[in-house]
Amino acid sequence: MIEARDFVEAARERGFEWYAGVPCSFLTPFINYVLQDSSLQYVSMANEGDAVALIAGVALSGGRRRGVSMMQNSGLGNAVSPLTSLTWTFRLPQLLIVTWRAQPGVADEPQHALMGPITPKMLETMEIPWELFPSKIEEIGPALDRATAYMDETGRPYALVMQKGTVASYALKPGAGAVPPKAAAPRAVLEPLRLAPAARASRQEALREVIAHTPPNSTAVLASTGFCGRELYALDDRPNQLYMVGSMGCVVPLALGLALARPDLRVVALDGDGAALMRMGAFATVGAYGPPNLMHLLLDNGVHDSTGGQATVSPQVSFAEIAAACGYASSFETDDVARIGSWLVEAPLGGPRFARLLTRAGSPEGLPRPSVTPIDVKTRLMQHFGS
Repeated sequence: MIEARDFVEAARERGFEWYAGVPCSFLTPFINYVLQDSSLQYVSMANEGDAVALIAGVALSGGRRRGVSMMQNSGLGNAVSPLTSLTWTFRLPQLLIVTWRAQPGVADEPQHALMGPITPKMLETMEIPWELFPSKIEEIGPALDRATAYMDETGRPYALVMQKGTVASYALKPGAGAVPPKAAAPRAVLEPLRLAPAARASRQEALREVIAHTPPNSTAVLASTGFCGRELYALDDRPNQLYMVGSMGCVVPLALGLALARPDLRVVALDGDGAALMRMGAFATVGAYGPPNLMHLLLDNGVHDSTGGQATVSPQVSFAEIAAACGYASSFETDDVARIGSWLVEAPLGGPRFARLLTRAGSPEGLPRPSVTPIDVKTRLMQHFGS
């Protein structure tokens, strides 16, 4: 058995200062230790996939910044999408600490009975090498060195699988680690909708406003998967842009990780209605932790455009009111595309800002796919911002 301090301090020496995850009783000592060290960052996530995406954003920030995603092995199910189509595809490395509930031969709750035996095979299927979490002090350094060497060589995650009773308990002082309360966010501004759905601006027109008001030297633009990224690429393939593929719904936690790690940049997350609906827990995380350099722009055409135009339920949802209730510093909804240009250049507030633009469905004929690979897009963006 080791102390939480033993591992966390050895990890800090190797650049691991960012932690995100969903608690598990096996992880309690680590979370409690990190929460009570002001020089370390812990972000409590709504689900494990969001944790993976946030730490991927930290990796995207470059430098010597390393991050850890922590989860119970049951949470691997929530993390499969970003682990297979974000971190693997873009080569965004991170250390995974996965607890091994229902390890064969160890009694546990019935909900872990299947996941316990298949945990190693799941990691191997996702091409994530793993080893047991160190249980002795002398094992910590070598395990971390193996992990970092693999991460540096491949750009992919490495997992430490934690058995029960590996780490001694570490108490959390009352109130320690609580998210600081924010002043009540202003009420969402719901501008009058003046246009019929078919008369609204296209997504391409909205993206032209984004390009015109996001200077490449100071603003990173991360576009959600589907036609959003493809249209942005077709309009102007700039080095400050990243086009997500797969990992639907993960652009917001990815952008949050980048914005937290690079406060010198303005970060714009281009979201879609289907993607936002898929991971709405990200709104609460951004409202709690989001910095003033993060801007969340939802382009809502009411359909899944890239798969044939099937309707989403977004017309029933006031995303701006959700953002306000979650703690965004400001939020509004409009169908006036010109408002987006002025919103993008407004002075930062005390926290993240949200805007929803209602657009018409449809996309240009013959829309190209990016010819630049995801790895090259990621590398270009990191080099562009001196990472």
